[in-house]
Amino acid sequence: MHNKQSYKHIVIRQFKKNKPAVFSLYVITFIFFIALFADFIANDKPLICSINGTTYFPVFKEYGVKLKITNWSKELQNIDWKKIDYDYSVFPPVPYLPTTLDYSARFHSPRPGHWFGTDQIGRDVLSGMIHGTRTALAVGLISMSIAILIGLLLGAFAGYYGGLLDIIVQRIIEIMMTIPTFFLIITVVAFYPGGGIWLIMIIIGLTSWPGVARFTRAEFLKVRNMDYITAAQALGYSSTRTIFRHILPNAIAPVLVISVFGIASAILTESGLSFLGFGSASSVSWGSILAVARGATYAWWMALFPGTAIFITVTIYNLVGEGLRDAMDPRLKK
Repeated sequence: MHNKQSYKHIVIRQFKKNKPAVFSLYVITFIFFIALFADFIANDKPLICSINGTTYFPVFKEYGVKLKITNWSKELQNIDWKKIDYDYSVFPPVPYLPTTLDYSARFHSPRPGHWFGTDQIGRDVLSGMIHGTRTALAVGLISMSIAILIGLLLGAFAGYYGGLLDIIVQRIIEIMMTIPTFFLIITVVAFYPGGGIWLIMIIIGLTSWPGVARFTRAEFLKVRNMDYITAAQALGYSSTRTIFRHILPNAIAPVLVISVFGIASAILTESGLSFLGFGSASSVSWGSILAVARGATYAWWMALFPGTAIFITVTIYNLVGEGLRDAMDPRLKK
């Protein structure tokens, strides 16, 4: 346990020395904050308001309505919250949802009130950018969670048991790596257009596990013949306990690194699909905002802001991945 703690501290210390990686981690934390509190940052409902002496918290109330815990009263259903005569009200910093339409402000360039401009039907671009962080992070995290689950299990069993199972898993990995993920997703989405963002995340996850499996298998092949594994087997520990309690914790480091790179790749894939019109119509994403610029080249803000967000997000994930890879170098254990 002492050695594990020492190695952990060495990894943290080495990671902190990588200034670009540390800065990128702070940026990722900031993006997570925006995604988590997007409804409180950009919304067409007030955070708190008073109507005829009664205090309301419309943004919180909306969560309850979506979860079917509560319902809006009749007088507050389907109303324009900006046209109510309030006793007082406090709106979010960006008083628009990505779906809020303002036909009188179509293709407005960045200006006070619409700091990132508007699109062809008057939707606020900044609001779309804020809520688009949820789509980007959800695609990256959920798709890679699926890939990690499948890759860890197949790689672990193939590396531990070897033999015929190992051969079968390797052939499956080789077949999967020949499949072009991007075009596969386009094909599936074309046949199932109503699948939404969940279909995209599942397909990305189901096609991203081979890399995880290969790294896991390689680590298991390296670790399974070590003395402490032989001792565990001699003590009569089950294969399941040996795999998940003794080998996997020591083989997880490379998987974490490739997972970070995988998140960046998944975000880029989803953005590309949305840009081409194959994304989810019910979810705003940076790619769908960027797609508007194809038909309106004069609307430079429609390309600049989402394009920059995609570039920065993918870059910082790659920098964190490189920082982890360098910090987890086995040579640091000495």
